[in-house]
Amino acid sequence: MVRPVDIAGRMIGPGQRCFIIAEAGVNHNGEVALAKRLIEAAADAGADAVKFQTFRADRLVSRSAPKAAYQRGTTDPEESQFEMIRRLELSPGAHRDLQGACRRCGVLFLSTPFDEDSVALLEELGVPAFKISSGDVTNWPLLSYVARRGRPVILSTGMSDLEEVADAVRTIRGAGNGRLILMHCVSQYPADPAEANLRAMQTLAGSFAVPVGFSDHTRGTEVALAAVALGACVVEKHLTLDRRLAGPDHRASSDPGEFRTLVRGIRAVEAALGDGRKRPMPGERDTALAARRSLIAAQDIPAGTPLTDALIAIQRPGGGLPPSARARLLGRKVKVDLRGGTVLTWDVLV
Repeated sequence: MVRPVDIAGRMIGPGQRCFIIAEAGVNHNGEVALAKRLIEAAADAGADAVKFQTFRADRLVSRSAPKAAYQRGTTDPEESQFEMIRRLELSPGAHRDLQGACRRCGVLFLSTPFDEDSVALLEELGVPAFKISSGDVTNWPLLSYVARRGRPVILSTGMSDLEEVADAVRTIRGAGNGRLILMHCVSQYPADPAEANLRAMQTLAGSFAVPVGFSDHTRGTEVALAAVALGACVVEKHLTLDRRLAGPDHRASSDPGEFRTLVRGIRAVEAALGDGRKRPMPGERDTALAARRSLIAAQDIPAGTPLTDALIAIQRPGGGLPPSARARLLGRKVKVDLRGGTVLTWDVLV
């Protein structure tokens, strides 16, 4: 049984409202003013939370580390990964400023820590949950350190096989933390929808009995909406103000208009899923009267006449005795004179 996880009073799990995270990430380009505009855009679109990234370049990446291919294509190819990451650092003061902006806009402030000092900063700020990146699925020391903080953990699982995810889950639970949400993810920017493998969400949910979501790096909204239809409890997607901005993630992000469309789509999909009980819906009542058929007097029928097949027609409208009841009417007498076309009901029969 999958138990919901409480994040700042929002219950996350099967049957609950989908939790939508706007991944601001590093799309602020190191500018607090731009980060605040991303928060405002996310709140305006209807996101539940805005997530940033918290790191120290000198703790995260060596000076010789190469960039990924997508990073070389979206930033200065002569710049090292270390130099790029250093430009995108946010100071502790900036974090406090952005947390305040989130509070004013009515969205939760979240961030992904990449080292223990960053975890400590976010803990000091009182974040309601820790989001861990796919790159740290095998970083057991960090997973254990984060788990011991006692807050819910949202773990992305891009680039991982099931055994690696199982080891990460054991590490987090072994540190005494059972409040875990797993995010299926394909760590490609942008990701190919043909590689989205959304059914892996069901594998994760079945294997670990935790709420499962989808961290979406595909273009457009279709794949994320399909994930919700398949049961994603959380959807995370990158947000940018302009895909043409310089930076590693802008091109694989949604602009504010598309993100707003995504949120509306998610709410429509989760409403459409319903409760699974097959029954007529209120909106069908008028259509049923017009489209279903009833048993009808095929001609004028004098009172006391026994009903025969020839006296009973099957025609619209609905609302009378259904055609399935015809055999039970045969031989029954009518109480009153009936004009042809009268809808037959039990109260006109003897």
